[in-house]
Amino acid sequence: MLVVFDGLDGSGKTTQALLLCRHLSQLKRPYVLRTHPSGDCFFGRMTRLCLLTEGRRARFSAGLFYLLDVLRSVVLYTWRRVDYVVFVRYLMGTAYLPEPLHKLGYLFLFRVAPRARYMFFLDTPPEEAYRRIRESRRHREVFESLGRLRSVCRRMRGLASRDEWVSLDGSLGAEEVHLVVRSVLGL
Repeated sequence: MLVVFDGLDGSGKTTQALLLCRHLSQLKRPYVLRTHPSGDCFFGRMTRLCLLTEGRRARFSAGLFYLLDVLRSVVLYTWRRVDYVVFVRYLMGTAYLPEPLHKLGYLFLFRVAPRARYMFFLDTPPEEAYRRIRESRRHREVFESLGRLRSVCRRMRGLASRDEWVSLDGSLGAEEVHLVVRSVLGL
């Protein structure tokens, strides 16, 4: 079963994925965890590099490499014989593309990528996400300013209003959100 955690940088998506995987381990349920951009392939590393570079070309390149990174993970990991394939960032990474390309990127990925049975959008206010980023990171990516987080958040919320998403309040405590995730998944 494919489970996705998506949201702004600093929304808690990686935390939720790790909490879910820890719970799956306790239940002895096999899983694969993939985070994007990934660090184990060219596309993921190029995404990270572009995210640390200013400029329109770098932002566009980051979006393109991100799409390729996710598609690579889809090809290599969704067929695995495990109970759960957990992705951190899947479709919402397209919200970092300039308008209106973010919608085209989303629809493209939505049509070609496998449908996740559960897609969780951690809806975190940009101010809270920015606070978390400032507290936890030494190097900030180009999208991690408060202004850009607000802009990306607006686009993400528009995409998350689609029926395929389960929106969760990302400003709640990690354990509280985790209990909701487990409830939705029937765990």
